[in-house]
Order: sequence, then structure tokens, then C-alpha cells
Amino acid sequence: MYLIAGLGNPDKKYEGTRHNTGFMAVDRLAVLLNVEIRDKRFKGLAASASYRGEKLLLLKPMTYMNNSGEAVAAAANWYGIDASRIIILYDDINFDCGRLRIRGSGSAGGHNGIKSIIACLGTEAFPRVRIGVGGLKPSEDMISHVLGRFSKEEAEIMQSACMEAARAALCIVDDGVPEAMNRFNGMKIE
Repeated sequence: MYLIAGLGNPDKKYEGTRHNTGFMAVDRLAVLLNVEIRDKRFKGLAASASYRGEKLLLLKPMTYMNNSGEAVAAAANWYGIDASRIIILYDDINFDCGRLRIRGSGSAGGHNGIKSIIACLGTEAFPRVRIGVGGLKPSEDMISHVLGRFSKEEAEIMQSACMEAARAALCIVDDGVPEAMNRFNGMKIE
């Protein structure tokens, strides 16, 4: 079984913000798998799916970004899912809007959602799909940037980028992290 979690914040006021890119990507994955993420479980919203003989659990933590690990760990512990089979989809301000980067493990890189997951799982060894949301403008602070909305042009790019991130997660399930890295790392949607 694989757990695929998209990170974000639950309130309606955060819909469409950079920090909710993980939610947008896991929603695209739900469309590809023909399921709805709506079951209230594991401090989040979840959906079970089947994909090429694999059981998948899609998860949107409702704990707010900084406590994402609580929901991810609750689901992983319930099903006994190893960290190597937990795939996290999330925003990254270190990449241009629409650029993807896949890693098999690593530090939080300053991302509080990933920091929480590492703390709750007790390991950095889980795959992740980072989705570029663009960097800070000179006059912007971090919070207003990640909680800010995309421009119309950026929003169009992000629709496609989130779909490619969903496909990257399925590639990890199909072929493993190295193949997904070969296919998707550096991909930039324009």
C-alpha cells in the first residue's frame, strides 16, 4: 500500500494559494483515479483507490500545514505503511512556478509541513514531489508569499504542473523514485 499526501491548509480562504499546491496536486490525482477525497479520517480527508494492483490512500491533512505530520503519521501507523511508500506532494518556493523536482529523501529545506512529517515519522526517508510556486519578490515576506494567490498566468501553469505532479506520484508507484526523477526532475510547465 502507498500513502500519497498533498499538503495545504484546510480553510476556504486558503484555496488557490501557493501553500495549497499539494492539495491541488492530490486533487488532480483523485481525478486520474476516479475517486473523491472526502472521507474524514486520520485528521484529514482521505480516499482509497486501486491503481494497477496497488492499494493507494490519498490524504489531505486538515491539521494546517505546520502539523501535517500528525495526519500523515496517523494514516501510516494505522496501515503499517513504511516511509519509503509515503509520497508527499507540496509547494516549493525555491523553484520557478510550474517546475517539478522529485527526491527520495532529504531534509525539510525550511518547509514546515515537511519538517512536521519528518518529526512525526522519525525519518527523512520518504519520497516527495516538490512543485515550484515561484520565489519571493523583493518587497514580500515569506508568509504573505506562500499564502498569496497565483496570478492568472501562474494559475494556468499550476493546473498543468499539478497534473504532472500527480503523474509523477503514479510513476513512483509504477517504476520507483529513480525513474520518476529521470522523467520529471527539472520539468517546467509553461
